Amino acid sequence: MKNIYYKVILSIGLLLSIISCSDKTSEIQKEPDNPQPEEIQEGLSYTPEIPDADKALTIIFKAGQTSALYNYTGDVYIHTGVVEEGTWLYVPSDWNENLEKCKMTAEGENTWKITLSPSIREWFNSGETPVNQLGIVIRSSDGSKKGIETDSFVEVTDAKYQGFTPAAIIEKSMPSGVKEGINIDGNNVTFVLYDKDTAGNHKDFAHIIGDFNNWTLANDETSQMYRDNASGCWWITVTDLDPSKEYAFQYYTGTQGGETVRLADAYTEKILDPDNDSYIAESTYPSAEREYPEGGKGIVSTFRINQEQYAWQNDFKIDDKDNLIIYEIHLRDFTETSDLPGAIRKLDYIQSLGVNAVELMPVQEFDGNDSWGYNPCFYFALDKAYGTKNMYKQFIDECHKRGIAVIFDVVYNHATGNMPFAKLYWDSSASKTAANNPWFNVDAPHPYSVFHDFNHESGLVKTFIKRNLKFLLEEYHIDGFRFDLAKGLTQRSCTESTASDYDAARIQILKEYYDTVSETNPDAVMILEHFCCDEEEKELAEYGMKLWRNANNAYCQSGMGWQENSDFSSLYTGTNGMVFGGYVGYMESHDEERTAYKALAYGNGNLKTDLNSRMMSMATNTAFFLTVPGPKMIWQFGEMGYDVSIEENGRTGRKPLHWEYLDDTARQYLTEVYRRFTDLRTSVPQLFDEKSTFSWEVTVSHWEGCRNLYLESIDGKKLFIVGNFTTEEQESSVTVPTGWSKYYNVIEEKESKFKSGDEIILAPHSFIAISNF
Repeated sequence: MKNIYYKVILSIGLLLSIISCSDKTSEIQKEPDNPQPEEIQEGLSYTPEIPDADKALTIIFKAGQTSALYNYTGDVYIHTGVVEEGTWLYVPSDWNENLEKCKMTAEGENTWKITLSPSIREWFNSGETPVNQLGIVIRSSDGSKKGIETDSFVEVTDAKYQGFTPAAIIEKSMPSGVKEGINIDGNNVTFVLYDKDTAGNHKDFAHIIGDFNNWTLANDETSQMYRDNASGCWWITVTDLDPSKEYAFQYYTGTQGGETVRLADAYTEKILDPDNDSYIAESTYPSAEREYPEGGKGIVSTFRINQEQYAWQNDFKIDDKDNLIIYEIHLRDFTETSDLPGAIRKLDYIQSLGVNAVELMPVQEFDGNDSWGYNPCFYFALDKAYGTKNMYKQFIDECHKRGIAVIFDVVYNHATGNMPFAKLYWDSSASKTAANNPWFNVDAPHPYSVFHDFNHESGLVKTFIKRNLKFLLEEYHIDGFRFDLAKGLTQRSCTESTASDYDAARIQILKEYYDTVSETNPDAVMILEHFCCDEEEKELAEYGMKLWRNANNAYCQSGMGWQENSDFSSLYTGTNGMVFGGYVGYMESHDEERTAYKALAYGNGNLKTDLNSRMMSMATNTAFFLTVPGPKMIWQFGEMGYDVSIEENGRTGRKPLHWEYLDDTARQYLTEVYRRFTDLRTSVPQLFDEKSTFSWEVTVSHWEGCRNLYLESIDGKKLFIVGNFTTEEQESSVTVPTGWSKYYNVIEEKESKFKSGDEIILAPHSFIAISNF
């Protein structure tokens, strides 16, 4: 699972990876009027005791020894907003923006204060918006330290503006054939919101507001939703809509006299986000298509009856799931524009590498614009940070045109607090999904989760995920999925030492999802980031799924020229009896350190100092990687010897581009080695299928005297590779096999100097690959 570096985003326009959900979590000590410095208690306090929206409010913070601001000597700022319907409004500054207005005054050791004057309402300039609650974070000037880790809240009295009072529930059965979300029927749309907690209870009211009713809350047929208790849903039909217009809308729901919340629709195919959309480049997503409605608050959902259609040009299916050569891409870090148009312009290059599939790191809507994507919030909408809906389709279509499958990396273990199902039943005091939430666990039963963990045995969750899988396959013509943290799709309580143990319930859940994928598209592939016991992984593979196989450590060791822990043998399915093709093996992934970086930083001998030697070492690794039968994955730029650490700019932070690597002779050699072996796999596929003979000597004991690999197809095609991973010239302990009629150097495309029976002597970090064809 990802070791994601999380940043907090609490204000409008902030471009960071993760949006912090605003929740009541901190205890606030109410101070008497005119407190003396010695009387101030640790934590957050305020005066007057009962804040009034039309009066000033003084806020004091004193850092205790456990606070990140204890003994802090720099400037301190308040990050604050008016909280309404679960959304922070009128926030004066971005997280790292240091406005004088928000600067707190030092009041002695570890103590700071600020006064919101002449009144709370005027300080925020909140107009006619009711001010009933303030959200507060006390932070350092650079935003790296918070006085209290969780958000704090202050309740405010507002006699001037009282807000909306909902009417009594109207019960009425839903129209037949509709389902949760947005149901289009001609020029009419029926909206359905599921709302029934684990105890069978529901909210006291639900309304819809949007462009079609001028964002007006009203207790009438234009806004108030009906209640269908049999289905557990609220619903409303809006009629006579303009089929060519895109409408934005939200749900407004809550309890009488209690908290209210605005929700976007979980099934929307496009969201509008005031915190992030304005930062998207015009060339990536035209601003005219992401105008935020005046009546919205927070994330809003959209729909259009007559959507712009995409004319698909290319039919495609995966020919051989067991011979996939996958190129993993993170769109943000792949091109200068960090988007789909940029990636489309690089497809000829990707095709030239000989790969037959690309795997996109998560592209479903995630919090913020700058992220790895493992912080999803909307599953039916693809993130606008990379492009429009039709740009995604064009990218996929162009891949198919080149014979390249497209695999989506999907995250079904967890979601952020912006996911509507999380917001609907939320525990503000703990900043978690509530105990009565029918979709989520309060805490993950396993040790790997982040954000909010789905209840994977919930029928609601299963139905939602199956519906999403089917939608993505049909709407976007993708060719399969890579399931992030598939190990986490369990309700079994476990620890790091037991999480990988055989779990029959988890297996059943994954089989159900695989059935949905296969029924929708029998040619689609489903890959799991699983890392569980052999028994469980074999059962899943025998059912048809494929499992990530991490060989990073061994290939890093050999790439650095170190013998210890350099055994490759676990990469091959025959090592432990795994069904053929069950493993998607890789030397590198987004989760692992770059082999070329480790050779640069920790290499043996001249690997640290000599680029040619490093690229030769990377090429020798590749010769003993791409020739192993079964699916393989290449992490973007591995073919160039990309040697920037995964920790550069933070683990999940943006990484520098180095397309100029392709101009370097040493790196060109490595790229060409990749191309030669991918071409071999596609031009002579029978050499890498289940019927071929495969053997290799690549354990630690085979370090001295060169390692070797041998392949022979059922029709007599043969491939023999010998590699010297050491720092000294080595004489191989093996000889060229006998009985071959011709011998060709696969890389140099010329007749080999080695003949049957010859011993092979190789320079350090080099290999020789010869064939009889």
